[in-house]
This record gives sequence, C-alpha cells and structure tokens, in this order.
Amino acid sequence: MSDTQRAEVLVDESGRDPRSPQDLAGDERTMLTGFLQRQRQTLEAKCAGLTPEQLAQRAVPPSTISLLGLVRHMARVERGWFRQCVEGEDVATLFRGPDNMDGEWDDAVGTRDCVDEAFAAWRAECGSSDRIIAARGLDETFVDHGGCLWNMRSLLGHMVEEYARHLPAAGADRRSPRRVAPVASGP
Repeated sequence: MSDTQRAEVLVDESGRDPRSPQDLAGDERTMLTGFLQRQRQTLEAKCAGLTPEQLAQRAVPPSTISLLGLVRHMARVERGWFRQCVEGEDVATLFRGPDNMDGEWDDAVGTRDCVDEAFAAWRAECGSSDRIIAARGLDETFVDHGGCLWNMRSLLGHMVEEYARHLPAAGADRRSPRRVAPVASGP
C-alpha cells in the first residue's frame, strides 16, 4: 500500500467515509437533495475534530476564508435562499449587516462560543431548508432578492454549487492526510 494519500479523501478512524452513501439511480428530487446533503456532510466532516482555533484559521492568508467562516456563510446562504426568498419570511440576515457585509468571514473567531453559535445556526437553517424543500415541487417558482425568477430545481443545483466551490478553499492544507472523526462527533 502506498503512503501517498489524496488530500480530499475523507475517512474516519476505521478508514470509512463518514458521509451517507449517495443514491445515484434515484429520481430527480432524491438525487438533487442527496447531492446537497452530501455537500453539507462534507463540510461537517472537514470540521470534525478540529479545535475552535483550527476552525477559525484562514486557509490562505490574506483570504478571510476559514472553515468556521464557511459554516457561518452557509447558515446565512441557507436562510437567505430558502426562508427569505422561497418562503418570503421576514427574518434577519445571519452574521452580517449593512456596516459589516463580510461578517460571516471576518467575525469567525476561534472561540467555543463562536463555534457553537455558528454550528447551531447552520444546523437549524439546514433543517428549515429541508422542510421547505420537502414541501415544494421542483417546478415551483419564487423570486430572489434581485428580482430574478427561479424554480426549486435550479435552487437545489445552485446550493450544491455554493458548497462545492467553497469547500476546497476553506479546507486547504488543514491536515495531511485527511483523516477526520465521524460526522456525528463534529463540533
């Protein structure tokens, strides 16, 4: 067996991928929601077992991207798309404001309180998003913050893309090789 490991292989102590298996032959809804769930589980797995300081560490300075910032960002994104845009709820935007548009990144500090707040918000927003997704048809439409018409299908694809484009940068060079604790034991 080679000592070389690919950087993005996520395994737990037993050598298994902690994420749920992907249904690659399901119907469209099952596949889209499965891809989204897998991206969420990838974020959780990349964070598992890290200290608050490690979670807040900037991946590639001077970038402000960190795993903790990404958890905060994705909580804001999940809320913004699903609760604010799809459902039209009048709820505050998480982790940023008019005077701090990069708050989800800039204010991601390595304290237990910041980590706990971020993960609680992210998990709550993912739960809300899942309930909204389950209640809507893929062809149902809504208007985003900028006035563009979307359907749920395109939003699910966009959410997969949103996670996928941030995950490599946020987890860059965090550990080598990538051995992580099981998802259930995450922060």
